[in-house]
Amino acid sequence: MSNLSGKRALISGASRGIGAGAAIELARAGADVVINYFSNADEAETICKRCREFGVRAESVQADTGEQADCERLVAEAWDRMGGLEIVVSNAAYSDRELFYRANLDGFRRTIDVTMWGPFYLLRAASLKMIDAGTQGSIVIVSSPHAVQAMPGAMAYNMAKAAIDQMARTAAVELAQYRIRVNILHPGWIDTPGERKFFSEQTLEEKGAELPWGRLGQPQEIGRGVVFLSDPASEYITGSTLTIDGGIQLPWRDMFRVEETPQSV
Repeated sequence: MSNLSGKRALISGASRGIGAGAAIELARAGADVVINYFSNADEAETICKRCREFGVRAESVQADTGEQADCERLVAEAWDRMGGLEIVVSNAAYSDRELFYRANLDGFRRTIDVTMWGPFYLLRAASLKMIDAGTQGSIVIVSSPHAVQAMPGAMAYNMAKAAIDQMARTAAVELAQYRIRVNILHPGWIDTPGERKFFSEQTLEEKGAELPWGRLGQPQEIGRGVVFLSDPASEYITGSTLTIDGGIQLPWRDMFRVEETPQSV
């Protein structure tokens, strides 16, 4: 069991889905948490209440992580409220699903702003704070298999996730001298409210059953990965990618199965 008692964490996009799962699991492990949200204060407060059930401090801060000034304010406010930060989780993202040559460019740019620039703004602001304070910290970048798989209809999201993977690895090298670790987390297909933007309940149930593990992942499972990467006991892990996907990145679509036949004696 991880013990993050006394640690302070900021999680972007944490009012629902993977971000909420990360916040709850960090709180379960003993960390105080700051919940960032964009538009739904009630959802953010609900997650704060769930986190407080573990006896930790939990507060919410509104910010649009696609805006540099908002990201910098978010980090500064979280730092001030908690008296510092040892853990930062970049999770906020946005995505539309359109063929790139017909895509609405406003949505395309919004995806890049939130999903690529947002993690950079957050990483930069948090790193500067940690360096100035001499804090040995952990930064987790929630990325995606989209970083390595060319999913059709998701060019902007694919581009953004590929970019932040390389961003995180570069940051891990540059921040190692300050003992600030930067790692990447690749969730698979996770059962979140965001998936309902693209798929019906029936599709999620049917397609989830076809996955190698037979179901969609749950936000708390990704949250436990965040806890593992944030644990001081994992201090020798930096610049790495942790995949939690129930086997979705395995070449299972291309595999064939050989039926076992009785062996003659």
